[in-house]
Amino acid sequence: MNRATNQFSFYRRLACFIGLFSCLTIPPARCQNELRGSVERIKVHGKGLERNLEGDSPDRDVSIYLPPSYKRDAKRRYPVVYFLHGFTDNDAQWYGITKHWINLPAVVDKAFAGGQLEEMIIVTPNAYTRCRGSMYSNSITTGNWEDFVANELVSYIDQHYRTIPKVASRGLAGHSMGGYGTIRIGQKHPEIFSSLYLLSPCCMTPNTSQVPTPETMAKLEAIKSPEDIEKADFMTQAMFASAAAWSPNPTKPPFYSDLPFENGQPQPMVTAKWTANAPLAIIDQYITNIKQLKAFAFDAGNRDQSIAASNKILDQILTNYQIAHSYEEYEGNHINRIAERIEQKMLPFFSQHLSKR
Repeated sequence: MNRATNQFSFYRRLACFIGLFSCLTIPPARCQNELRGSVERIKVHGKGLERNLEGDSPDRDVSIYLPPSYKRDAKRRYPVVYFLHGFTDNDAQWYGITKHWINLPAVVDKAFAGGQLEEMIIVTPNAYTRCRGSMYSNSITTGNWEDFVANELVSYIDQHYRTIPKVASRGLAGHSMGGYGTIRIGQKHPEIFSSLYLLSPCCMTPNTSQVPTPETMAKLEAIKSPEDIEKADFMTQAMFASAAAWSPNPTKPPFYSDLPFENGQPQPMVTAKWTANAPLAIIDQYITNIKQLKAFAFDAGNRDQSIAASNKILDQILTNYQIAHSYEEYEGNHINRIAERIEQKMLPFFSQHLSKR
């Protein structure tokens, strides 16, 4: 080897070293991109969603976060967290496809950038319906959303992505209506999901003493068409969505559901149906299932008063049954610290408890 060749070899090694050092110290855009995950938005057909009376498509959008190493390491498999969004939301909002108050991929990228957490795939189906939310329940009116999440979606993701296809490597989480869906589905299916994390879960306790005010009745009676729901206030929309999910009525178009009030009077049978869909009203039936879970955690802001109160009841029930769990009430409201909770609490929870093999 002559002197010129030696010099060339030396400078090539030096250039490689400088390039590596630069990537480790002041990463260029290319290096930064290697630390970011990617998002895919696909369609998944739900057999159990077919012929729902609302007329919503059974072909559902599903957003998928693939961690930074997914496309670089073709042999690696990953645990999966199924994350359920809240009422009036959709998957596109949470995944930064449309503007929203949170960008989940950016939050997850930040959490993984520290190198302390195990990478995972995150999957979110679009549960936005004609009434603005499925409640992740089985209903002839909305379709069988509980079955779609627990069975059809999990099966599809395991078949099409490099998952670790076993219960110990699957987690279920969600915010608000998604938190409700998490406990509803999770306490019934310990053979599918091993770990649950509920962020500000709504609708866990039944409201059996509610008496409608004239104003409430006027708002409900003003809804004559699906277009009216789009213009209604949040609580009126939630009432119709809950009815579609929990008290369907195939003989009652155009909403194919029964409200808990009619002509200003409570409807006891409808109220009973809603109570039967409140997770804390039926949790005792599923205690054996919950004991099979590897990990169970939930939290809420102290200014989210009714939800924080429900969390306290859940905490007491699990304590009475001597079921290990994690519960925290933090300073905050329904949405102002959710990104922080996902980054600092939820993702470390799943990193610790989901099996990596």
